[in-house]
Amino acid sequence: MTSAQKFTVGDYLAERLAQIGIRHHFVVPGDYNLILLDKLQSHPDLTEIGCANELNCSMAAEGYARANGVSACVVTFSVGAISAFNGTGSAYAENLPLILISGSPNTNDAGQFHILHHTLGTLDYTYQIEMAKKITCCAVAVNRPEEAPRLIDRALRAALLSRKPAYIEIPTNLAGAPCVRPGPVCAITEPVHSDKAALSAAADCAAEYLSGKQKPVILVGPKLRRAGAEKELLQLAEAMGCAVAVQPAAKGMFPEDHPQFIGVFWGQVSTLASDAIINWADAIICAGTMFTDYSTVGWTAMPDIPLMIAEADHVTFPGAHFSRVRLSEFLAHLASEVTPNDATMVEYARLRPDPSRVHTAAAGDDLTRKELMRQVQGLLDENTTLMVETGDSWFNGMQLQLPRGAQFEIEMQWGHIGWSIPAAFGYALGAPGRKVVVMVGDGSFQVTAQEVSQMVRYKVPVTILLVNNRGYTIEVQIHDGTYNRIKNWDYAALVRAFNGDDGQAQGLTANTGGELVKALKLAGENQEGPTLVECAIHQDDCSKELITWGHYVAKANARPPVKAA
Repeated sequence: MTSAQKFTVGDYLAERLAQIGIRHHFVVPGDYNLILLDKLQSHPDLTEIGCANELNCSMAAEGYARANGVSACVVTFSVGAISAFNGTGSAYAENLPLILISGSPNTNDAGQFHILHHTLGTLDYTYQIEMAKKITCCAVAVNRPEEAPRLIDRALRAALLSRKPAYIEIPTNLAGAPCVRPGPVCAITEPVHSDKAALSAAADCAAEYLSGKQKPVILVGPKLRRAGAEKELLQLAEAMGCAVAVQPAAKGMFPEDHPQFIGVFWGQVSTLASDAIINWADAIICAGTMFTDYSTVGWTAMPDIPLMIAEADHVTFPGAHFSRVRLSEFLAHLASEVTPNDATMVEYARLRPDPSRVHTAAAGDDLTRKELMRQVQGLLDENTTLMVETGDSWFNGMQLQLPRGAQFEIEMQWGHIGWSIPAAFGYALGAPGRKVVVMVGDGSFQVTAQEVSQMVRYKVPVTILLVNNRGYTIEVQIHDGTYNRIKNWDYAALVRAFNGDDGQAQGLTANTGGELVKALKLAGENQEGPTLVECAIHQDDCSKELITWGHYVAKANARPPVKAA
């Protein structure tokens, strides 16, 4: 921007987004945001990424936030933003700082009592920000150019500190309005540290509490990574020498090749017998955990002893609570005070299951779920990010062994089917050096299939393993009905159709183990676009873990109302 050009509200937002580390912003144009898009597009450090629709746009931004730490999604008023609220809700549930930015009507229209398009047909245009307040940590509407710096900075700082989405609304006639230039970015990015006295007291009390226990274990939850505390958790684990399990949504947040790793704790569907140790322990340090109906298998797998719970900004355990204690700082401080105790590892050595024998199918055998997963295991290396879609992909993914450095992404709290396709698109743009592999079912793929066309457009080399079992398998295991059957597509042909006259996507099919070997080789060689491999397996070929989990979740869903006393 030359000195002769005026600095505007849109320029201010663009500069702040670039300053906090955003390099790609995901957009769907609409007449209320077009001037704003021009301003963002003109910033030299921002690259605009067009999306097929606002649902996919928000999910792509959610995936980008996983890889990059923060993201931005830009949509138009009402018809765009309300659709984007879905991915924003995912970011809230999954603790990701997604900045949802919406254009809005001209500031004069409300006062002149104009009824506008893309609205509810009323004279109240505040309904969108009121809705946004429910799914963000901070929602602001810029009504005067003078307010833009303060409001934009407030929203961005809130998102970065809380690891939650924020909402910024900018009227179409203010995006190009004159504005001051931003001050130092540290006003937004400066972290908040623990209160020193509270931190010291929390660590002292926690160490004293643990000193009276004989069988302590650590349980890692999905909020650990969002709090940036993985390194400190490893430090504490090694200081204690105890067993470490992870919740399913935290898979990959503790090294799986570490000698203290005992698997995924998921009640009756746990891996590596981790449930035996968790249920035997007399103290459980819960670092960033979330106990939900899904993670506890329909409330049947809640630990039955008091828990020490360390959250992003507080610590609670029997008889004590400490506020303003940051998770990473607490874990590091506690590591310097604990006494080593490897009792749970000694016991686990007696219970650890032997490595399972993996049968390699003949090249001409029909493809099965087990053979698919055997070959997926071979794909994983230290540079792989595996994204698993809601459904049997969750349970299959839990059985895989992640090499050190491999990343595992799951949207278990929000659980929106179709999340993985746009999220993988966003993730790949946010982490261009990583190999992104998606495991998705046919029902989930149909929800967001359009975003594969954007992978083609931007030459993103994502490998999509689509399991075609003709329906919503996870729903079948919870409660079956004809509504769980879907129209079959020729998925491989659909992906090739997205190529138009210039794309490099590949759509392949695998009906046998041998065909899958060849398809995965071609996928690895294609670096100019996505490769979808349609893996045809029998409709009833699902994991026993999904069946077990589905039965318990169905039972929890069917509980009768509690009668009033």
